[in-house]
Amino acid sequence: MNIDRINHLVLTVKDVDETCTFYQDILGMEIEIISARRRALKFGDQRFNLHQKGMRFAPEAHTPTPGAIDIAFKVKESVEQIKTELENQNIPIEGIVQRPGATGKVTSIYFRDPDQNLIEVSSST
Repeated sequence: MNIDRINHLVLTVKDVDETCTFYQDILGMEIEIISARRRALKFGDQRFNLHQKGMRFAPEAHTPTPGAIDIAFKVKESVEQIKTELENQNIPIEGIVQRPGATGKVTSIYFRDPDQNLIEVSSST
């Protein structure tokens, strides 16, 4: 088997509406309505499927839990621009760090989504 790319990841969340608002307003993701009960967040050619805690989907992860993910995104903007955007939206910043990334040195900024998932946004500019 040779994996080509990730098709989607599933985020288990406390409140789908709150999650959609955050990821659309803060990270610029597009909301996709899959059905009356299901929504996803699209970015590029990838997406997060959203499952609300307590609403069962089969099959599902062994222990679907809000706040259990730590995900890193790569952006073209500078971290200074991202920092300003987050401050303007009153999003608390947990730190800014320089480190090696998958394609070279990056500067990353950390913050949390409504479920307390750790979000890292990194830039090489």
